[in-house]
Amino acid sequence: MHDHHSKQPDPSLPTTLDGLRDAIDSVDDKIHDLLMERAQYVLQVGRVKGHAPGVAFYRPEREARIHRRLEKRHRGPLPISGLHRIYREIISASLSLEKKLTVAYLGPEATFTHQAALKQFGNAFDTFAVQTIAEVFHEVEVGRADYGVVPVENSIEGVVNHTLDCFVDSPLKICAEVLLPEVHVLLSREMEISRIRKVFGHFQAIRQCRGWLDKHLPEAEVISVSSTEQAAKRAADKKRSAAVAGVYAADHFGLHVLAEHVEDDADKENRFLVVGNKSPDPSGQDKTSLMLSFRDQPGFLHRVLGVFAQQEVNLTRIESRPSRKKAWDYLFYVDFEGHHDNGTVATALASLADIPGVSAKLLGSYPLRAL
Repeated sequence: MHDHHSKQPDPSLPTTLDGLRDAIDSVDDKIHDLLMERAQYVLQVGRVKGHAPGVAFYRPEREARIHRRLEKRHRGPLPISGLHRIYREIISASLSLEKKLTVAYLGPEATFTHQAALKQFGNAFDTFAVQTIAEVFHEVEVGRADYGVVPVENSIEGVVNHTLDCFVDSPLKICAEVLLPEVHVLLSREMEISRIRKVFGHFQAIRQCRGWLDKHLPEAEVISVSSTEQAAKRAADKKRSAAVAGVYAADHFGLHVLAEHVEDDADKENRFLVVGNKSPDPSGQDKTSLMLSFRDQPGFLHRVLGVFAQQEVNLTRIESRPSRKKAWDYLFYVDFEGHHDNGTVATALASLADIPGVSAKLLGSYPLRAL
């Protein structure tokens, strides 16, 4: 889908500034009226759901279908990324009319995981930070949070093993995945980069931005701190200091963005998972995650993977982890396209269950998307 701008002026549009502003005000009134009309429908949905026991209020598959439908009909000139952000907040505010939901995430605030939570849920949800990935799982398991957001893959460091380990004993399911570009900015209370003498950042962030810092701030002292939050706090507290952080930290700590895209490698992404008590229904384009264990015998992995090949199920990732229960025993985490309720995937899962010595735990099926 390509956004495009009309090169020829529309002859039906006003030609004066006052006329254009009046027209925009009129459109804003219509948008406002339509949002209120949409909210009435949402409230009615909430009433209908309220009569159905066990019905989920947050529906990732429904949200994914809304975004995909809008993307298909979009013609610009507003960028599609902007439209996605607008509708994420509309959906978030609408959900808060039905039920106030809470989301736990791996803190502290202003980190990439916090950004991922906001990207997935918008600002109308109640979000709170906890200190460890295990705590995120625990908060959802005991019901203090409806959903949790945890990192699962870092473009630099690879798979986040603590998240995989938590799935071993947890009953929680994956409800959604969030892909977040790894974009770093330079933040400061100062207005000019020439005034910066110290740069604070988490050691990974500094490593990912070292080339830019050496080129643009060769005289500055670069100091590693424990988190992005600490870096931003130091920059906010000290004169002639800056922080390497995500852009969300600017508003959160009242800092100015002195430079954007200070990371050395462009097009890097982090992947996060949303965990909850139930997997969403099929959205039409889905991914499934599975945890496998089996006897350590020659050919077993080949036999297991052959089940997916036979059904032409497309595997997108396979990771191995020590089982922690027995030396040299391994668990395998497998991602593949499709929903566990769909034909070929369901057949493959049933075939796995028929193989003696194979244990499979469904971690969840969730919408495949990268908004």
